[in-house]
Amino acid sequence: MAFFLETLLGGLMAGMLYSLVALGFVLIFKASGVFNFAQGAMVLFAALAMARFSQWIPEWTGIESPIVANIAAFAIAAVIMFVVAWFIERLVLRHLVNQEGATLLMATLGIAYFMEGLGQTIFGSNIYKIDIGMPKDPVFVLDSVFPGGILINKEDLYAALIAAVLVAALSIFFQKTATGRALRAVADDHQAAQSIGIPLNRIWVIVWCVAGVVALVAGMIWGSKLGVQFSLATVALRALPVVILGGLTSVPGAIIGGLIIGVGEKLSEVYLGPFVGGGIEIWFAYVLALGFLLFRPQGLFGEKIIDRV
Repeated sequence: MAFFLETLLGGLMAGMLYSLVALGFVLIFKASGVFNFAQGAMVLFAALAMARFSQWIPEWTGIESPIVANIAAFAIAAVIMFVVAWFIERLVLRHLVNQEGATLLMATLGIAYFMEGLGQTIFGSNIYKIDIGMPKDPVFVLDSVFPGGILINKEDLYAALIAAVLVAALSIFFQKTATGRALRAVADDHQAAQSIGIPLNRIWVIVWCVAGVVALVAGMIWGSKLGVQFSLATVALRALPVVILGGLTSVPGAIIGGLIIGVGEKLSEVYLGPFVGGGIEIWFAYVLALGFLLFRPQGLFGEKIIDRV
């Protein structure tokens, strides 16, 4: 029982990180109706900015406290992501209002390649470290209940808590604020939202800024765990099954989908892996997503699209 709970908790913590990356996809899709293939590049770009500025700030200012340097680097990286969001809206999205979804999709692909190249040009292509002070030592809990206790990785626990707080804040933002309601209105119909006075361009800037902050937090956490390298852009591929499972238009769906994928990967690898030679954790999420595409393409919480002719 203790081993099962240990595996379950590990899956839940990994699932929260998947949910965090998946939120970036959901935010952009809710506001523009397009699947943002640039989300992985945004995670990489934001992580590179924070990693490099956390190194440069002590060199430029003489600040010795790593906490102060990290806070300043996070703030600068957030400002950079806001500027990136403004340029994306001004130079790309503004000219593609009411265009076909395929056009917007290709635009996000172009943005992704541009941001990857720009990140390499500005920040370099080496592997960088982000040290935000999260403890990496494991800890045993519930010693009095289970013999030997349950092993939990402190870094994964703190990362999951950070992701959970951000996910909760975004859920409240979408449900309880006027801007959140305007975002949902824009997602339903661009022209109708404009006709009642909702400024589409401003809404797109806001949602890309929010997605940029989400990418920054995700990049900070993944960079702390794995190091900041260009393979970090592929972390978005791990979130694709999450949005397919939860639904492209649902913030709660991104959360539930991430938890299901995280737990499913860990449990299947531990309990089914020995029978098939291992490696289930790599492809489990994609097989599950394929099943949903076949039988419920809108996902668990997505809206069913009905075309009237």
